[in-house]
Order: sequence, then structure tokens, then C-alpha cells
Amino acid sequence: MINFNGTLLPQDNTELTQNRGFLYGDAVFETLKICNGKILFLEDHYFRLMASMRVIRMEIPMNFTLEFLEEQVLEVVKAKDILSSARARITVCRNDGGFYLPTTNTISYLIHATSLDDAQYVFHKSDYEVDLFKDFYITKQLLSSIKTTNKLVNITGSIFASENGLDNCLLLNDSKNVVEALQGNLFMRVGNKLITPPLTEGCLNGIMRKQILQLAKKVDGLEVVEDIISPFDLQKADELFLTNVIQGVRPITQYRKKKFDTQLSEQLSWKLNELISSFN
Repeated sequence: MINFNGTLLPQDNTELTQNRGFLYGDAVFETLKICNGKILFLEDHYFRLMASMRVIRMEIPMNFTLEFLEEQVLEVVKAKDILSSARARITVCRNDGGFYLPTTNTISYLIHATSLDDAQYVFHKSDYEVDLFKDFYITKQLLSSIKTTNKLVNITGSIFASENGLDNCLLLNDSKNVVEALQGNLFMRVGNKLITPPLTEGCLNGIMRKQILQLAKKVDGLEVVEDIISPFDLQKADELFLTNVIQGVRPITQYRKKKFDTQLSEQLSWKLNELISSFN
């Protein structure tokens, strides 16, 4: 028997007592954007998922091909009739058994999807204020760069942001450098230089981060570098923005008393929509 919210239930009544993703955070995931029946940046998502599974020593099934995962995701989206614009998530967890030491490295997966209002990326010019979240830090290690279901820093940071009337928070690593935002990678423009933290600082190896780096390198007169960003550097920035595969490019308009323009982020958002239009 198990006790669930004060009610005794048979132990086989719920899989939560066995699921390693629930018990230990022994799972990785990908969040996907579907636009007009196509998964954007599918290859990048697929190879990041495969790399993440290898890092944590999951056994990758022989049928886990790119085409198989595409088919599985679109099957869910089609069933919900949201092919025009959707957000899907695939979560891969190690199968039941063991405590910290698993008894198997085989996996199971779960896919679910919800509709999105817009197929293309919408550039938001509304106020967007951020501050630092300093209660907990991201460690500079490989595990920080992959998407696992252990997201307590992001959860507590989101609560902190909500309690303090902020739209987002910037996360620090154990060297007290700025790494990323709660829901995306961070970019900073200073003059004609665009800077984002390198993966060695502990930031997520973001799919949209990769796209924006490639697009930014095509902007005339713009120098694009991966370099350390300190909290002090934020005050000298002309522009800050965050990126993720669902929002695209989201400009930050204020950090503490400093306000920023949105010139480059708007240009990159326009280029991003041009890119995804070419997929169709």
C-alpha cells in the first residue's frame, strides 16, 4: 500500500512510486516548436537529445531514429489538431528499478503537446524587467548544459521573480558570472559586439542560441563572441535579450535602473522568421 494525499492506495495504483524521473530526476527532455506541420530545428533537437542520453548513460534504442521521433511527435500533434502551431515536449526517463544505482539503462518516453497562438515568432516590445537571482547557482559542468528534469534553480528563481514583480531573472554560476536567464540563453550587445556566455560557463546548450549565433554572424559590422559576462558588464550593455525555441528572441528592457534598446534583437527576430519561412 501507499499513502497518496492521506488516502491508502494499492502500490500498483500509481507509477510514481517506481518512476525514476519522478523519484530522482533521472530524465532528460526536449521542448519543440511545431510550425505548419514541421518541427523547427529538428536535427538540432534530435542530436542534443541523443547526446544528453549518452552523457547520463541511458541506452538508446535502435529504433530511436530522427524519423521515428518526428513521427511520434507529429502523431500527438495531429491527434490534437494543432499542426499549424504547437509546443511539444518529449521526456525520456530511465526505466524503473534500483535506487541511485539503476538496475537497467533502458528507457521510456512521454510526448505531450499544447497549441500556440502564433506559428511565427512574435517580437514583443513591452517592458521586460530582470534582476539577478543569487539564492542558488549553476555549476560549471557538462550536466548544466543539457536539459534534465532537475530544474529546482529555475523553479525557485521563477518564484523569486514573481514575488518581486520581475519578468525574469538572470542566473549566476559558481564563479559569480552571469550564465543565462530562467527560460533561455542570454545575449548582451556592447557597441558593435554581441556576447553570449560559452558553454563552459554552465549555460544550456540552447537550440535557439545556436540559431541566433549563426544569424548574428551574418549581420554587417557586428562582432559575435562567446565570452564571460560579469554582473558589472550588464550595466555597460546597450542591449540585452534572451532566446529560447518557443519565444524566439525576447528583448530585456530594464535591469535594475539601466534601460536598454531593442534594435538588434528586433533585427534578429525578423531574420529568424525569414529562416523558418524557408522551411515551408
